Amino acid sequence: MFTGIVEETGEIVARERTEDGLRLRIGADEVAAGLEHGQSISVSGVCLTVERFEERAWFEVFLATETVERTYLGDLEEGDGVNLERAMPADGRFDGHVVQGHVDAVATVSNVESVEEDWFFEFELPEGYGRYVVEKGSITLDGISLTVANLDEKTGRVTVAIIPTTYDLTTLADKDIGDPVHLEVDVLAKYVERLLEARFD
Repeated sequence: MFTGIVEETGEIVARERTEDGLRLRIGADEVAAGLEHGQSISVSGVCLTVERFEERAWFEVFLATETVERTYLGDLEEGDGVNLERAMPADGRFDGHVVQGHVDAVATVSNVESVEEDWFFEFELPEGYGRYVVEKGSITLDGISLTVANLDEKTGRVTVAIIPTTYDLTTLADKDIGDPVHLEVDVLAKYVERLLEARFD
């Protein structure tokens, strides 16, 4: 489990296509410290497993074909940045919200606006996902725990306010209109939906 609080921005330093998927080597400093084989790590919101690593230098993860097809990680090239977060320790501080690292869909940046020191990002959600989003609720975009500032139910677009720290420490600073982002809606909303469906079936 993750919290959506990005620890570091890593960089794709190598990629290798295989018959079964894609292997990525990601350069990192803080996140590559104290890793263990088999450890879970969030790469721009996608929960992946550490296969190999070099302390405070890099780590490698493997993306199965399904992961490549469901996310945009397969389109990344060497030099591209990714948001990184290690799994939350049992005794750790919970600063974000419950993030599983299970990508629901890929959303698209539809507008970016700078207002004084803050930024407002608007995202177009795939059809059907707006029902899991509420104003002032939580949403995960590229592994970042964010609060919904505005939801346009007619267009399915969500706006979030980004403070300077988040803008500077994540890959949002590199995003332009039309760029993809990994979407994970609040898992609590999905559980509520499932319970209601079971109750009224």
